[in-house]
Amino acid sequence: MAATGVAPQHNSVSNLFESLSYGPAPEADNVAKAWLEDHQRDFGHFIDGKWYKPAGERKKYTTKSPATGEELTATIQGNEEDVETAVSAARQAFKSWSTLAPHVRARHLYSIARHVQKHQRLISVIEAIDNGKPIRETRDADIPLVVRHFYHHAGWAQLMETEMRGWKPVGVVAAIVPWNFPLMLLTWKVCPALAMGNTVVLKPATYTRLSALLFAEICAEAGLPPGVFNVVTGNGAFGGQLAGHPDVDKVAFTGSTEVGQVLRRSTAGSGKKISLELGGKSPVVVFDTADLDSTVEGVVDAIWFNQGQVCSAGSRLLVQESVIDKLVSKLKERMSHLRLGDSLDKAIDMAAIVDESQKRSIDEFVQSARQEGAEVHQANISIPCRGCFYPPTLITGVQTVSRVVVEEIFGPVLVVLPFRTAKEAISLANNTQYGLGGSVWTENISLAMEVALNIKAGALWINSHNVFDAAAGFGGYKQSGYGRDGGKEGLYEYVRPYWEERARPSDVESFNVKTFGNTLPPRPSVTDNNPAATETDTPSIDRTYKLYYGGAQKRPDGQYSRPIRNPDGKVVGLVGESNRKDVRNAVEAAHKAAPGWGKRAAHNRAQIVYYMAENLEVRREEIAGRINSMCGKSIDDSRLEVDQAIQRLFYWGAYCDKYGGTVQETTLYGATVKVHESVGVIGVACPDDFPLLGFVSLFAPAVIRGNAVIVVPSEKYPLVALDFYQVFDTSDLPGGVVNILTGNRDHLSKYLSEHQDVQAMWYFGTAEGSKFIEHASAENLKRTWVNYGVERNWSDEEQGQGEEFLYQSVQVKNIWIPMGDIFAN
Repeated sequence: MAATGVAPQHNSVSNLFESLSYGPAPEADNVAKAWLEDHQRDFGHFIDGKWYKPAGERKKYTTKSPATGEELTATIQGNEEDVETAVSAARQAFKSWSTLAPHVRARHLYSIARHVQKHQRLISVIEAIDNGKPIRETRDADIPLVVRHFYHHAGWAQLMETEMRGWKPVGVVAAIVPWNFPLMLLTWKVCPALAMGNTVVLKPATYTRLSALLFAEICAEAGLPPGVFNVVTGNGAFGGQLAGHPDVDKVAFTGSTEVGQVLRRSTAGSGKKISLELGGKSPVVVFDTADLDSTVEGVVDAIWFNQGQVCSAGSRLLVQESVIDKLVSKLKERMSHLRLGDSLDKAIDMAAIVDESQKRSIDEFVQSARQEGAEVHQANISIPCRGCFYPPTLITGVQTVSRVVVEEIFGPVLVVLPFRTAKEAISLANNTQYGLGGSVWTENISLAMEVALNIKAGALWINSHNVFDAAAGFGGYKQSGYGRDGGKEGLYEYVRPYWEERARPSDVESFNVKTFGNTLPPRPSVTDNNPAATETDTPSIDRTYKLYYGGAQKRPDGQYSRPIRNPDGKVVGLVGESNRKDVRNAVEAAHKAAPGWGKRAAHNRAQIVYYMAENLEVRREEIAGRINSMCGKSIDDSRLEVDQAIQRLFYWGAYCDKYGGTVQETTLYGATVKVHESVGVIGVACPDDFPLLGFVSLFAPAVIRGNAVIVVPSEKYPLVALDFYQVFDTSDLPGGVVNILTGNRDHLSKYLSEHQDVQAMWYFGTAEGSKFIEHASAENLKRTWVNYGVERNWSDEEQGQGEEFLYQSVQVKNIWIPMGDIFAN
């Protein structure tokens, strides 16, 4: 480790001119300390527009400065009673806030932005001393971005009735944020929530509570109505109590993947919306065509910004073999010039780690790398005698399975791996459970774009890293979570369709998820035989529909079949009974088809969907007759369902080439391109009502956006979905894009939702099934879309098609492309 406790030498003027060493440039903290004294260095919660110190005993938490160890103030440790008080205030405020004219809400957000600007220096200092990060970062990066978010979202509040027509606020939002960017990440949740008409109860991180409490006071000063924004402080378990409150309608969380999984399980089946922005292990991919000197500075921003305590930190440096030695040498030289010091020193590059426990965790990772035989380089630079500091660290000689390569360190530690070809670079970049961010470094823009499009992450920067703006959403793929903070894409996390009310299943709390889907295949019954009416009648020829995956009909692995009865109890057909091996085979077929399908031109996908409509119309009378005999609907209603299915195929065919993304209007001098990428492989469990229309309404939006699907059709009436085998085959649909498994809906949904290589699960069944799906999804953090047992009218255009389906079918990637060859920004 680098030398510690080195006191700065007193230099003469002549020595200073010779060495050009920096002197300290401390930021004054007198105003910040005066604010702490105004509150007697003892803070309560901020609820309903005022400070709230509840009666009775409450434990206290002492906040300390990571850079100096100085005790700053005491804050309260809340309990369930405090959660109830805050949520009740937010629920009451929602009644009026949600009904305000959009222009009025816009004015409130605008006012907050102006008041934050008025107190910008105070907030910057409080953030620096509370978190330990450099004042230069809070002053020049964090707080200006806070202001930008409020201005930007004041605009979305103004435009809600036009740009978000058909959507309404969800209600009370529980926002839980971490300690690495206390105020900035708070803002990412609060701005869209308030703009869309929600109210918020915020729980800041245990280590860093002060900027949230200061911000609450500023909101009140700005005239925000009481109860619209509330801050409660407490430990981790307290955050769980807040998320679990029955009157919380939405949980917005940023933090570790492990806590995100706990929250997903604890809210499963409750009807709450949830968005999760979690951990990362972001790659920095450097090609031999990169400007290496610029790359070095970019790496400094990628990994040593905020001491590496950034969820999107570029902690994996992937370098083309031909330049790896040269780049590592340049990095080591640059590391020797980094300056560590007090968070209020304006001339330092890195400041303190947030807490001693985090510092120990970082050092454990570094020591494990040494034990595995890696080469650890730590800059030989001066480190302050007191405070919680850790030197910038570079680790080489690691393997792809090394702990420091696989796990998130959340500190100033960079690992280096070589690659030879662009394909290998993409493979290494995607060789992680995370998918939050990444950067590509090359002067070849064509190469940069192709690599960026093939890295599975939510934010990709070209020749830059850790660039953020309110107009572009930030969020992850895979176990980095789902949902976006910022941009129009971030608004959808805080709204629900206008026709929809929040489901509140009352009978699922005692439901044991371990018993879900444990069913036995159907057994023979004498009523299943369908015997001839008399001895002289000729019996009908038996037909059992097979499964359909990989573009071919397949017998079920278990060799069981299921009789399908009409409402009179008569057997109208038999279908295969699928099991977990059939699920495995279908998922493999879907993954084989997905890459090619996603790369097809959108026009080509549209033509195939239109062909489906054509081929369905040719069989209109046949399919209508099947619905009539199977479901007991009148022949006219059956024909109407076929006609609506044809119309819906045309609707989704039209969207094939009209929802690919846009160019975001960020503050970057360049282009920020939003790409609507496919989610991947989606499991779909269809409802029993509208067996044809429900089936079409769910598989079509998924496939037009480049996904591959495994569909479980209506359990009671699956035959019309199976008639689509021929429709698919005659419409040039590649094998494996749509796969159909018949059988018990919950049994198959269990294995689809537990499958580690299914990226999303859509389930339209029971409330109990919805709880299981959400609970099981936490394992690999797949996206879910469930109905909590509430039926929707699939023939209604508001409920059976529209933007909600597109939102569920894509994940947003923002690619940041800077310019500057001709004009400087």
